[in-house]
Amino acid sequence: MQPRVPVDDDRFHDKCGLFGIFGHPEASHLTYLGLYALQHRGQESAGIVASDGVHLRVEKGMGLVNDVFTDGKLEKLAGDRAMGHVRYSTAGDTVAANAQPILIECHRGPIALGHNGNLVNAKILRHELEAAGSIFQSTSDTEVILHLYARSHRERLEDAIAASLTKVMGAFSLLFLTPDVLVAARDPWGFRPLVLGRLEGSWIVASETCALDLIDAEYVRDIEPGELVVIDRNGLRSFKPFPPEPVRQCVFEHVYFARPDSLVFGRNVLASRLLFGKQLAREQPAPADIVVPIPDSGMGAAMGFAQESGLPFEWGLIRNHYVGRTFIEPKQKVRSFGVKIKLNPVAHILAGKRVVLVDDSIVRGTTSRKIVKMVRAAGAREVHLRISSPPTTGPCYYGIDTPLKSELIASNHSLEEIRQYIEADSLGYLSQDGMLRAVSDAAGERHCTACFSGRYPVAVAQPDDWQLKLMFDSRQSALKA
Repeated sequence: MQPRVPVDDDRFHDKCGLFGIFGHPEASHLTYLGLYALQHRGQESAGIVASDGVHLRVEKGMGLVNDVFTDGKLEKLAGDRAMGHVRYSTAGDTVAANAQPILIECHRGPIALGHNGNLVNAKILRHELEAAGSIFQSTSDTEVILHLYARSHRERLEDAIAASLTKVMGAFSLLFLTPDVLVAARDPWGFRPLVLGRLEGSWIVASETCALDLIDAEYVRDIEPGELVVIDRNGLRSFKPFPPEPVRQCVFEHVYFARPDSLVFGRNVLASRLLFGKQLAREQPAPADIVVPIPDSGMGAAMGFAQESGLPFEWGLIRNHYVGRTFIEPKQKVRSFGVKIKLNPVAHILAGKRVVLVDDSIVRGTTSRKIVKMVRAAGAREVHLRISSPPTTGPCYYGIDTPLKSELIASNHSLEEIRQYIEADSLGYLSQDGMLRAVSDAAGERHCTACFSGRYPVAVAQPDDWQLKLMFDSRQSALKA
């Protein structure tokens, strides 16, 4: 058998997804369903921790939700409270040791943690903790939080968690589970989404509302930036233990990551993508006959582009939804095999047409180039590529797996150079101003645009970087004041 090789995957990845529930007799089964709904947020590993009020039990492994939770595993997760996690690594290796939730025992008893986001000062903290004697079991930045928690001298659970989180900087949407309590926390900048729901008297916390919809739960509200929510037998309590920061929600959640049927940051994702497409058609019209989405993430923007431009929306590319993360490469080399295994052009629709292809982003440009060639080979007369976000010129440090800056084609090439490389007849991006207007943030006061603008809300540095240490020390001084 030939070696298994990665599918040609030139996309950004968010990522992780969280789901927690307290006070339901089928907690682990509902968590399983919630993770199913959040599978798009991470496909490398999945895990569930459940509590019966005395013990915490965990089942986790590498692979998709339905691969990890085979017959019998859910039956081991007894109890009326549970939390789960799906992961795509943004910090740490792709190994079983980094699968979440992470379950530990310390002087306070057992506690499990799941994390969506990325801590920019994790290397600094890990270096200091290891120097003080801590032994780490994984390469995940999430484990740093648990070491800080275990070292806290605060008596109450929520105080110990809050004290630990005041030492970290960056993006975190978190779920903690002890035998008695479910705790949710969101960083003061609000980078990653986290919502609160209700089902038959039980409380639910999830990364997106699509997980609530699947189990017929009610969306209550977003967990606010800087909020810590404690759920136990007495109900729900809310705190704001962190110094306030300017809210910087990740706009890429609306561009690409979140499911289109979700409410994210209080907005429907599909509605945002339709508006991206409409604004794109105003800013970057194309002399064309049809509009074709690059499935699946380009669908909403393509619909908006077609509506605004008056051009017909056509299914010119069909996606194979049964492609895993790897495939067996054939002995006979097939042209553009990695793309063609996922997308197939419909020659009947494309032949002789001037085509507008709509996608959400260009990363390295390799996949866009292959798709343009594939559409031409199917008979398209002209191919005009339109992108429903600005050029991505920098990596994300807040919970998205992105290439190095040097690998992002827009960071070191002009628009015309990119167009020539992907061999399109024309290329147009949505402007940053247009993108922000589409999410009702014309002033850019609520969203993080660092990967487009280079303006990072939280400094990112290495363990010996004085700037991040200064920012961290300043934050600690503010907490003590």
